[in-house]
Amino acid sequence: MTELVLVANARMPSQRAQSLQVAQVAASFARAGARTTLLHALRRDTPAVSDADALWDYYAVPPGPRPAVRGVPCVDWIDALPRRLQFVPARVQELSFARNAARVVQREHAGAWVLSRELEAARHLVRRGHRATFLEVHRVPGGATRRRWLLEACAGARGVVAISGGVRDDLVALGVDAAALTVAHDGYEAARFADLPSRAEARRALDLPQDAVVVVYTGGLLAWKGVDLLVEAAAQRPELRVVVAGGMDADVAALRPAAERAGNVRLDGFQPPERVALYLAAADLGVVPNRSTPAISARYTSPLKLFEAMAVGLPLVVSDLPSMRDVLAEDEALFVAPDDAGALAAGLARLAGTRPCARLAERLRARAPEATWDARAARLLAWMAARAG
Repeated sequence: MTELVLVANARMPSQRAQSLQVAQVAASFARAGARTTLLHALRRDTPAVSDADALWDYYAVPPGPRPAVRGVPCVDWIDALPRRLQFVPARVQELSFARNAARVVQREHAGAWVLSRELEAARHLVRRGHRATFLEVHRVPGGATRRRWLLEACAGARGVVAISGGVRDDLVALGVDAAALTVAHDGYEAARFADLPSRAEARRALDLPQDAVVVVYTGGLLAWKGVDLLVEAAAQRPELRVVVAGGMDADVAALRPAAERAGNVRLDGFQPPERVALYLAAADLGVVPNRSTPAISARYTSPLKLFEAMAVGLPLVVSDLPSMRDVLAEDEALFVAPDDAGALAAGLARLAGTRPCARLAERLRARAPEATWDARAARLLAWMAARAG
């Protein structure tokens, strides 16, 4: 049985989508037959869980094969400072985690395949001769030093996984060998969407009106995700009921005054992963209102919400950006101009007032089987086996 170690500088558990992605990726590799261990950052002020099974239960990972999990110590004083002063402590935390995770791999998993989300950890490993190191890249850094480290890690790795076509293209432009690259978008956990309630039942569970046109946004509230534009668009279309399920507590609080002014926006805050499917089941429309900057939004992101919409066949209004076009075809979503609340409002009204929804839903649902985490894990394990030699 293949031994696979995943390295991710993620707080586990947390309210961030990154941690959900890490948990579901790790679980999918275990289900695919790899003996999987997740190394994550042991951060301060993290909610306690009793054991590994409790962690996987938190992320709604279904029963069955589950990874081993280990928290790796790091220097962590990020949250002791205000956000504007967190750059230096964040870099210290990243570097200390990468060094310590690489040491754990060398000491305890010398013969394992390693898939690292962290370029610094991958660089440590390839410089120390760990032969089966793979790097998963979610964004291309802008600084000269980190780009140099990225190229060093890519050159020494057995292969590089790009989370999107935009990441792949920018890596190739930097000089990474295209033959060493594969694109693996994010996905969804099929078991979470296997037994959905009807729309009427989901709305009763969430106390939503049965006769309203309900638009649901699930996910984080970072500025580049454009949820402030969604709130502004909602204010222009009072006939819609907009529900936002997700976000860190502080970000929800910052958005609440605008939502209250709009009058038709409900902020439900962070939801456990198993409840996200309930929100999608209750919706008429989904929305991905990303802004055109920075590059993480326009070119690099592979939003979980796109794939979860596929799972339920939920029609989507999305910003017309390369990151969205990388996943969705012209006839699989309604694309609207980014950074434009008026265009977003018009797009939502168009889908709410006509009948292309059924066609979009059918096309998205047909794509769903290829977008599961399990399908992704099987593709990646086959690719790694071919690269590992």
